[in-house]
Amino acid sequence: MVVSLALAGLALRSGLALRRSRLGRTVRKPDARRAHLRFAKPAVVLLSLGFFGGLGSALWLRGWDVFGTFHGILGLFVIAFFGAAAVLGHRIETGRSQHFDAHARLAGVAILLSAIAAVAGFVLLP
Repeated sequence: MVVSLALAGLALRSGLALRRSRLGRTVRKPDARRAHLRFAKPAVVLLSLGFFGGLGSALWLRGWDVFGTFHGILGLFVIAFFGAAAVLGHRIETGRSQHFDAHARLAGVAILLSAIAAVAGFVLLP
């Protein structure tokens, strides 16, 4: 999960650079969008794998109630926000949407919640 969160952080950083250029605050680098996608897509895939792996671990390896912890509940919200940001991002990528600000807000909330979930997960470590 550390790698996926690091990739999400890099996607956030490149996404903020895209936003600054869109607002006219900086000059857009030619490969800025490609850099954002290079980090964002694997981050979402790895976060999804981590989420479902966590569900399996809690249920089958530890015998816990899947959403019986604060970490589990937060994980559900995290994957929902990352999923929504990914779907909207894909729509933006294919030209079917121009909702850049909504995409940024969804991803920002997802990053914030994932940081909280990471801290909440420390108490669950063996």
